[in-house]
Amino acid sequence: MDNLLKSHRCPICGILNFISVTLTAMSIGLKRYQQNGDLHAINFCCFRKRPILGTTQARDKFLEILEQTREKYRFQILGFVIMPDHVHLLLTEPDEKPLSTALQVLKQRFSRTRTETEVWEERYYDFNIYTRHKHIEKINYIHHNPVKRGLVTEPDQGSWSSARFYLRDESGPVGLTNLLEF
Repeated sequence: MDNLLKSHRCPICGILNFISVTLTAMSIGLKRYQQNGDLHAINFCCFRKRPILGTTQARDKFLEILEQTREKYRFQILGFVIMPDHVHLLLTEPDEKPLSTALQVLKQRFSRTRTETEVWEERYYDFNIYTRHKHIEKINYIHHNPVKRGLVTEPDQGSWSSARFYLRDESGPVGLTNLLEF
């Protein structure tokens, strides 16, 4: 078994991530760095990039389940955006359970509300954030994602983003921790 540090560009957002890869004779495994107190930029896609989150009802249900998951697993959300075909989250690690467990529960619970047989791609992208500069860079990227895709003209126009919390001081369906106070 060999451990290598490789770069990988996210196919959704184009962010270059550096990941530790463990190579075996039969498979390639991804090493996640969790349970070490880092902030995480997470993104995951709908199955085959289908716009499963493209309706108001779907996005509202996802946010409701995200809030329930946040409360149950006791992690902090510092930013999010729900796009029609993928999700970006900026969050801390849960107090007791692994982050991967909380994300698995979130995705499974939302899947049970859908009629599609396949809702999510199996994997998710996880970028550990170590510096204040990266905190700000990631939250700006998350908030500008709908603008870049042409869904809105300004970040705070979208109802399914934490941008309204930061730019208008509006609370929403998800309890947020202000990045500036983190």
